[in-house]
Amino acid sequence: MLFFSKILLRLIRWNNLFVFGVAVVFIGGSALLAYELEPSTFETRFNGLWWVMTTVTTVGYGDFYPHTVAGKCLGIVVYIFGIGLISITISKVVDALFVYQRMKEEGKLKFAGENHFVIIDWSQHAENAINEILNSDLLVEVVLIATLDKSPIQHDRVHYVLGNPQLVATLEMANTSKARAVFIFADEVTQFQNTIRDPAFVDGKTLLVATTVERNYSHVYTIVEIRDKQNLPNFQHIRIDEFIFGSETISQLAVRSAFSPGTSKILTQLLTRTPQGEDLYEIPTQAKWVTFHDAFQDLLQKGATLISDGEHLNINKRLHEEIPLGAKLFVICDKETYGRLTQK
Repeated sequence: MLFFSKILLRLIRWNNLFVFGVAVVFIGGSALLAYELEPSTFETRFNGLWWVMTTVTTVGYGDFYPHTVAGKCLGIVVYIFGIGLISITISKVVDALFVYQRMKEEGKLKFAGENHFVIIDWSQHAENAINEILNSDLLVEVVLIATLDKSPIQHDRVHYVLGNPQLVATLEMANTSKARAVFIFADEVTQFQNTIRDPAFVDGKTLLVATTVERNYSHVYTIVEIRDKQNLPNFQHIRIDEFIFGSETISQLAVRSAFSPGTSKILTQLLTRTPQGEDLYEIPTQAKWVTFHDAFQDLLQKGATLISDGEHLNINKRLHEEIPLGAKLFVICDKETYGRLTQK
């Protein structure tokens, strides 16, 4: 008994793969040996495996049991050593799952998915963006990069990466090269949890992150939030696909709402995916559309309104123009209409 106890204590200290290997060899070997010792009792090797499994996990079902002395001795070994081995194996599986979950919450696991969205730095704007992404696409995954001790948001489709986004190693943890788009939000908090109030310093930090992203992943669509519009020229040496001016946009929307009541409600509806109501969507061009007039009239009959080519909002003044190759057409319609327009 002391001999078996020493072996089990050693198994606890050994690595998981070795313990799993020992468990498989022990169970498989015992099953084969049981059949070889008493082929008439167990009839098949599978029945031998069944007897071993029921013995090490329960007291057995009594449908199969050894009759010879050799078989009973094997049963004693399986009962004494097997129960301890299975208990250790199960505990190591549970421990591995616990360690995995803890590492995931602490942002220490690399993301292996593709076509995902990368959110850099945590803020209220980042949280709103994540929620909007998750509501807009029920399959897409999001990777958040921040310097928090634990993930600030718990969701099956949100993966957290802990690290400095200015470092390529951190961006690699998020598998940025395979990302669909990268959002870089202005972050006022340093890695030492100090708050930066000066917009120039905040945008300077954003510039460093954007430079790292564009230098290594220029093929990924990049969206950057800037606090002060005057700092925009400092970003001209790198290729940023889109800029967002958070505070300025809010101020302009507030003024527009004051002069034209209801403006904020309309824009909010267009920017937020809702189960009902009209939203803003991008649709592909169709071969039968030669001019914007062709597209405008065809879409209007299908329940959608063409408003932009991705650059301008004056489509109604350019209906006679031909649709250029690679044009991005934006329409206002409901979700059902959008589904019909994108069907192939």
